Amino acid sequence: MTGEDAEWLSEDDARILGLESDAITGHTLKLMLLEPGEPLDLDRLRSDVAGRLAGRPRATQRVVDGSDGPRWAHDPTFDISAHVRRRATSGAVTLTELWHSVGELMAEHLDHNRPLWTFDVLGPLADGREAIAARIHHAMADGIAGVKFLDSVLFDPHPDPPQRVGSAAAGAAPSRLTEARRMPEALLRELGRPGPRSPFDRPVGATRELAFTVVPLAGLKAIGASRPHRATVNDALLAVVAGGLRDWLSPDGAAVHRLRAQVPVSLHHRDETAADPGNRDSFINVDLPLAERDPLTRLDLIRAETARRKQLGDAEELFDLFHALGRLRRVGAAAQRLAGSAREFSVAISNVPGPAASVGVAGRRVLHLFSSSEPAMHHALRISAISCAGDVGIGLCTDPHALPDVARLADRIEASYTDLHTVALR
Repeated sequence: MTGEDAEWLSEDDARILGLESDAITGHTLKLMLLEPGEPLDLDRLRSDVAGRLAGRPRATQRVVDGSDGPRWAHDPTFDISAHVRRRATSGAVTLTELWHSVGELMAEHLDHNRPLWTFDVLGPLADGREAIAARIHHAMADGIAGVKFLDSVLFDPHPDPPQRVGSAAAGAAPSRLTEARRMPEALLRELGRPGPRSPFDRPVGATRELAFTVVPLAGLKAIGASRPHRATVNDALLAVVAGGLRDWLSPDGAAVHRLRAQVPVSLHHRDETAADPGNRDSFINVDLPLAERDPLTRLDLIRAETARRKQLGDAEELFDLFHALGRLRRVGAAAQRLAGSAREFSVAISNVPGPAASVGVAGRRVLHLFSSSEPAMHHALRISAISCAGDVGIGLCTDPHALPDVARLADRIEASYTDLHTVALR
């Protein structure tokens, strides 16, 4: 292996890869539920995907460990059949059985001897629907880059490109004096307020249980537009999730007065393409006021906090700060432990923009698109959302031995949306 055919993993990618353990797999999962039809032709799907991998180097590279650290290197034995597969069943499956299969895939480590992605065809259901579970390691791509990867290699060609998201291209850099002042301020706002013990601060094992629900994107937009100070779609989504968590944990909100959510923020430049791999994620921490009974007041409190964080540029400041600290190995590791502490946040809630228009796979329309990310040590619940053609699919992932009954949380989130939409638009 030479420098010509190998590339070091970035600092972020290597750190994410290093988090793997018996219980942590390191990948994200996107689930596509397809409209009823004839069973997918696996050979055709493999051929279609293989023909679209050119220009996506990570798709055919594996991680090779060396004395100077892990590197991406071309996989000389790349075999598309090892990455586009069908999960065998004895006949039609139920929706519950489908979710169980997805949970098993979520718990299964990707093979490090191969490129770090797979597409598994699941089903069919009795009505002819099938599903595709796409797993992509976070070391290969973060949420935004993962959606671009699916759009470029799996979704049928369509006229609408992936939504342009992320930050604008970098402009003039602030002065060192300004940076020296702003970074500590951002650190204190985001990480200087340790909270009470989290209800999700529990040991996490290797088993995974998933649940999913869908809310309409137009409804979230209408909720946000109804407020005196307009709330974003993400504000409305956080308020919906907060209502669901309130009812799930304690119907009167007495058990949990305040729950801090860590909200990932993509810092990808808007002009990046599907060929730009890797991670450019930061975050902000947002207090979810679960003790507040009125759903509109909960929304307004969340909107005010996220607006302030965005105005101050905390996500960008924290990204720069952690990269600066990362050059000091021990200090950087301590900062990462602080940021990931259960006293700093209780639950991560991500929201990734997916295709704005309807998409398909092998001629079959995608009815619903869901996202799932795994829980972490001392963070036994993970909530992930992704939009697609007018809907927002919400995925919940837990270790059921640590946190059972996640399906009921999906039901409570759906009910919370109905309640918030009703009072906002009456």
